[in-house]
Formats: sequence, structure tokens, C-alpha cells
Amino acid sequence: MRRTRILTAVLALAAGLLAGTPPALAADSTAKVSLAADTYTWKNARIDGGGFVPGIVFNRSEKNLAYARTDIGGAYRWQESSKTWTPLLDSVGWDDWGHTGVVSLASDSVDPNKVYAAVGTYTNSWDPKNGAVMRSSNRGASWQKTDLPFKLGGNMPGRGMGERLAVDPNKNSVLYLGAPSGQGLWRSTDSGVSWSQVANFPNVGNYQQDPSDTSGYASDNQGVVWVTFDESTGTSGNATRAIYVGVADLQNSVYRSTDAGATWTRLAGQPTGHLAHKGVLDAAGGSLYLSYSDKGGPYDGGKGQVWRYATATGTWTNISPVAEADTYYGFSGLTVDRQKPGTVMATAYSSWWPDTQIFRSKDSGATWTRAWDYTSYPNRANRYTMDVSSSPWLTWGANPSPPEQAPKLGWMTESLEIDPFDSNRMMYGTGATVYGTENLTNWDSGGQFTIKPMVQGLEETAVNDLASPPSGAPLLSALGDVGGFRHTDLAKVPSMMFTSPNFTTTTSLDFAETNANTVVRVGNLDSGPHIAFSTDNGANWFAGTDPSGVSGGGTVAAASDGGRFVWSPDGTGVQYTTGFGSSWSASSGIPAGAIVESDRADAKTFYGFKSGKFYVSTDGGATFTASAATGLPSGDSVRFKALPGGKGDVWLAGGATDGAYGLWHSTDGGASWTKLSNVDQADAIGFGKAATGASYQTLYTSAKIGGVRGIFRSTDKGATWTRINDDAHQWGWTGAAITGDPRVYGRVYVSTNGRGVIYGDTSGGGGTDPTDPTDPTDPTPTGACAVTYKITNQWSGGFQADVQLSNTGSSAWTGWSLGWAFPNAQTISQTWNAESAQSGSTVTAKNVGWNANVAAGSSVSFGFTGSWSGTNGKPTAFKLGDRACTVA
Repeated sequence: MRRTRILTAVLALAAGLLAGTPPALAADSTAKVSLAADTYTWKNARIDGGGFVPGIVFNRSEKNLAYARTDIGGAYRWQESSKTWTPLLDSVGWDDWGHTGVVSLASDSVDPNKVYAAVGTYTNSWDPKNGAVMRSSNRGASWQKTDLPFKLGGNMPGRGMGERLAVDPNKNSVLYLGAPSGQGLWRSTDSGVSWSQVANFPNVGNYQQDPSDTSGYASDNQGVVWVTFDESTGTSGNATRAIYVGVADLQNSVYRSTDAGATWTRLAGQPTGHLAHKGVLDAAGGSLYLSYSDKGGPYDGGKGQVWRYATATGTWTNISPVAEADTYYGFSGLTVDRQKPGTVMATAYSSWWPDTQIFRSKDSGATWTRAWDYTSYPNRANRYTMDVSSSPWLTWGANPSPPEQAPKLGWMTESLEIDPFDSNRMMYGTGATVYGTENLTNWDSGGQFTIKPMVQGLEETAVNDLASPPSGAPLLSALGDVGGFRHTDLAKVPSMMFTSPNFTTTTSLDFAETNANTVVRVGNLDSGPHIAFSTDNGANWFAGTDPSGVSGGGTVAAASDGGRFVWSPDGTGVQYTTGFGSSWSASSGIPAGAIVESDRADAKTFYGFKSGKFYVSTDGGATFTASAATGLPSGDSVRFKALPGGKGDVWLAGGATDGAYGLWHSTDGGASWTKLSNVDQADAIGFGKAATGASYQTLYTSAKIGGVRGIFRSTDKGATWTRINDDAHQWGWTGAAITGDPRVYGRVYVSTNGRGVIYGDTSGGGGTDPTDPTDPTDPTPTGACAVTYKITNQWSGGFQADVQLSNTGSSAWTGWSLGWAFPNAQTISQTWNAESAQSGSTVTAKNVGWNANVAAGSSVSFGFTGSWSGTNGKPTAFKLGDRACTVA
């Protein structure tokens, strides 16, 4: 799946304020700012996956410690007790949105608490900032960052190669980073705090996917692509002497140092004509395994090979599972079984049809078996069974003819890892999910192993639009790559994405305000219609007919009664229709490419915006007239919505830093606008159920208010605002869409660019929604408990602490709440892996969803940062509910 999300709000070019003083534009001088944050609980509307997972990393010294990286959606840590993934980079803010793209991960085998992430999304102009290396000493719960003097490309071609970042397994203060764009090889000798280029490394790479691409995306030099150490050539505390490095160069792809990085040489006798996607060293067997492709991936690749290099003798052996002449794909995914030297596996990552292929060898590549074989074409015999009941949409609603099957084994399978402590567990990433098995060795005994999604908690969709109708499903979403979903229960994975047709990307959707069963969506599809309709609230769909010239989805609006639609597709001008799009007529008076929306009370009124001008139609979209209002944003990075039930009540958000930027309100259908003076910048606006006693619906915006970027709520028509997220919950870029829930006060749905649909509920109360039951009251745990409280870092006025809570009783806990009192008036500022509340010196820390269950004999950990003055004494007593815990 091609995941090249270009953030229009960041990249839009604005021409500045229009000349003259707009007679119809006023500033709201009565507005006030309140940055007192409400306490919100944030969750994902479950989709489970939805994007490319190019890297999975297991720690080599601690069992069950694993990480996954995504190309645009951050990094995750595996939680063994719940078999789920925990997001680690939600604290990345708006200005650093590119740091949600993770080009590489490294887990420290000397100190498993340490983990590193090399971040940055694009190496060209699409990402305005340089890359960085983030480091954590608490497994990703909190991070420190070192900015680099160059960009990194977590969503660039070649992102499935790696890992580019590696920790010396003998001297863990030494790290290496392979850089793209001709920047070469970089080294840190102080645990990632500072970095310098390895000046004598001889090859910065030269491979470009498409040298003619003037955008700089496909023409970037993919650079130095992986680093691996031979741990047998070092001793604890001393730098490893043998280091292997892969370079994106078809003729010179592997280099080695035998003196801890002092000098480097090209490995003699290596194969040429291919790129080494992975280099996996099996020190016990004395072999470096390499998977090769003729292209950089993750989509392309027509030929491939697998080789073994004997580290002691320098002998190269071609161990390809099939002859290169018989490949139509490259090899990338590569792993060895650390428990069984000589067992190696590889993937045909770019085999799109009929399926990907996974190969396994038990004799160091001398012979191989396949995950599936043809019996008599087109029939297949599989060594595996697939159970996607937890993510049923992975079938894509397909009913293919053999040799294709649904669900597929995968595609874009560039990450493949056998658990170093468990020969039966394997995980691999695809373009849509993480698959895995826990009975892999059945492969060798002639039985079948079971593949299931191992992806819960890892949410990677890019969100383009959101809708929360007043009846029916609480949430409809327009998503990149997987189209979109109808959520009837936010805590459950929907059974299927939108189908009939299945857009590769849905760009816009809308429902009829007074008839929520009528829904329309538009999107991109290589061949087929670009618009679809539903008459049952999005449960079932049928395709409309495209006007001539349509090349993409654009935006769409449904009349408030569902009787007509206005569509602004890519490739042609704005169109309107009555009925369900069997025929279309061109709208007049509005330019092509305009953003369109409908009035939510008057069925014949539609609105449009393009390049600083607001347009209004009162005849169902047949003709539009430009408003005389000026002073609106001059670019097209704008989103606007009409208030449900309020004729002519429209809110507009958008702009750019070099021109008009903010939030505007019109009560006369766009004839005049008032700019809210208390909003510095705004990028999306939405409405939700009014607060008790309020006369106006609740406003939600992704904005900058009072100098602070965040998600804000107003219950008084924008007079005052309250920030409802916090610094730990920022999710990078959130400007595509936002909407409240018309049935549940305080609930808001937030778009992200790679972390899926986030929704928040206020702890201040409000209505409940029977389609999404609230969590039951946490039971009071029974049995004994023990607590270890450790101050892990302290500085002037501040400190960081870790708390370990152990279940020393005989019964499992299904929820926990730990209380204590600070002895010296310390104050908590930020908590991870728990929810905390403080009143005076008394603190209560409660489980979050993924760590509620604690088995007897097990423990759970959380941490926090806080402030102190004078003395920073440790609490001496802890209670689990009303039971005192032993203090270690």
C-alpha cells in the first residue's frame, strides 16, 4: 500500500492577507482563552493495523520484549500479558509531525530498558524538519531526542530495508546509524546523545528508485541501509570488532570492519546486481545471511537471491530458495532461529500475485520448504491455516479464484522475525497488519501452523474525514489505503471496510443531517467508480456513476434531506445531482477543485471554498455565487462545516503561517465572517452534543490557542476554550478532521496521520452511548501486593520515578488502583502506563486498558515525572484499594 501522505496543512502555500480591509470581516473582541485542561481518557476506535509495518525487533537478552516500527504511525512495544502493542510516540507534537515516521528501531541487549528510534518521514521538502534519534531508558515510556543535521525517510522508498540503527551488543554506549541521501554512516559513543559521521566509511550509496523524479521522493539516494554486529568478536565492555554494513549500491552492497569501525573494506567476492535488503548474522553458526532484491522496495522487486557468507573463511554460497530465473520478486524478510542454529527463513516480499511466499530452511540454506506449494495448478497446498476472526476485514471482502486466496498470506512482507527465545513464535509485518504464529515448528513436523493477526493496539490508518451521525453508527471514517469503516462499537474491530466499491483511499464522506441513513463517500480507485451511496447508514453500498474526466475522489456533500448531492472530484469541475448519481450536471459559478459542504438545515443550500473565496448555492448546487467577504485564508488548506440544525451557521478553520490563519464564524451563510481573536491557528472544526445547560452545540478544534497546540473544546460558542489533550497525547498531525459525538457530551473523534481514529471521553461526566458501553467499575483486587518505588532521574526542581506493583497473592487482578502520599509536597506532571490523579499530597494511579490484568506472581510497572523543592523523599506506604502493600 502506498503511504505517501502529504500534509496539506503543513505544505500549503499561502499568499498572505488579501489587500484592503474586508468590510464583512470582524474580530471577536469578547473572546477569552482558558487553557485549563480537562482530564480525558483517550482510546482508538479499533481497526487493528491498517498500514505497513516494515520492522519488528526482538530484544536478544530479555524474553517477550519486542518492538514494531511503522512508516508514518510511530513505534510500539509488545505487551506479553495482553498480547497487544502499546504506542510509544504519541507525545510527538504538531511541529514535529515528521517524527512519527520511524525509519529504524534498536533495542539494547545489554540494558533492555533502553530503546532507540531513528525518526523522520521524508527526505525531500515534504517534511520541513530534519530527522532525529530518540532514546529512552524506560522502554519507550518517555524519550529524549537528538536532532540530526539531515533528514530521515520513514515513509520513503527502501524503508523496508534495515535495520539502519544498531547498538553494539558488547559496548552498548556505541551505536551506528545508516543514513540516506548521501549522508553515509554515523556513530554515537555516548548512548545516542551525540552523533558524528564515520568519515572513512567508503560508500554513501547511489541507488535511486527513479532518478527522474523531480519531487525528490523516488530520486533520493537510499544510502546506508543496515548495520549488524558479530557479537562473537567482542567481550563485555569492549567494542565489537566485526561490524557489517549494507549499502544501497547494486555493485558494492556489503562492507565490513574488523577493528571496531576504525577501517572499512568492501567484502570480496560478494554478489553484484542486487541490493542487500537485510543482513542477519548468526554468530553461533558463523554465518552472515543476506536477502537480495534488484529493487529497493517496498513495492517493487522483480528478481532476488539469498546468500550465506562464512565469516571465518570469507566463502560466499548462493542459498537462494529458487533459481533467480524463476523469481518475479525480490527477497527481503530474513530471520534465523537463535535456539536452532542453521534454521533460517526468508520472504518473497514483492510477490503480489497470487500471494507472498515464505521460505524455511533447517540446514543453513542447503534445502528449503515453502509456506505453500502448487499441487496441480491453480490449486494450492498450504502448510498453514489462517484465522483472521479478530480482524475479519483482512479478507478485503474478496472471493478470489485460485490460486489466489482470501485472506492472503500477505504482501510487502519485509519484516520477519523468529522470537529469539521461542522457536514456535514468529511475527511478520505486511502492508496492512502484523501476522504471527505460536506453533511455527509444526512446519517441520508435517502439520499445519496457525497464522493469526498479532496486531491489537497497533493502529496505523491515515484519516481523511470523519462523521458522527445523530442516529445509527456513532462513527463513519474515510481512510487512506483501507478505505474506511462503519463503527457500531468503538471497542470492536468492524467486520469489513466499506465495499461495493472498495476505494483504495476514501477522501471524503457525508450523511444527510435529517436522514442519517443516507450516506455518500468518494475516493480513489485505479479502475472503477469514484463515488458510492448507502441508504442504510453505511452498512451496505452501491456505486454511482462518474461524470466525464473524474480522476480522484475530491470532496462531496449530501443535502440535509438526502435528496441531492454536490461533488467536487479531482479531474473535472464541481457537479451536482438529484437522486443517487446516475447522472450529473456541472455546477456554475464555482471553480474546479473547490471544497464543498452542505447546509445542515436547508436542503437546497450548499457551500464551497477555493483560494480565499467562499461560495454559496441556494438552488441545490446548480449555481454558486461568490461571497463578498474577504480576509479568509488565501490558500486551500481549509476545512469548514455548517452547524447541524442551524441554517447559515458555518465555521471555517485553516490558513498558513505566512497569511491569514485561524477560526472564522458566519451566521449568514458566508456573507460575512467573524474571526475569533482568541484562536491563533486552527485546522479543523467539528460539533458535538451541547453541555448541560448550554444553548449551543459543543465546538471541537485542532488548533493553537494561547500559544499552545492541542485539541480544544468550547461549550460557549468559542468565547472560551479548554485544552482536552495533553503533551503525552498529541499524535503528530491532527488537522484533517475532527468531530464531536451528537449523542455523547464530551466525546470527540480526532483524525491522525498514521495513528488511526482517536476518540476521547471527558472524566467530567456526560451522557452514555449504548452502542459503546463504558468500562465497568474496576474491581478491587484481593490478595497481597508489593511496591518498589525508584527515583530514576533527578534535576533541579524535577524528577522521574518508576513504580513496580507486584501481585504477591494467589488470585489474578482484573484492574488495580494504587494510592500513596508524597512526604514533601511533590507534584506529578506526567504519567505513563497508568492514569494518575492528585489531591494535595495524595496520589492515585490506576491501570490503563492494556495493563489491567495482572496474574498472580506477576507485576506491572508505570512511571511519572514530577516537581519537588527542598527534599524529594520517597513515599513510605502504598495501598491497593484498602489493602496495604509491602514496600521493597
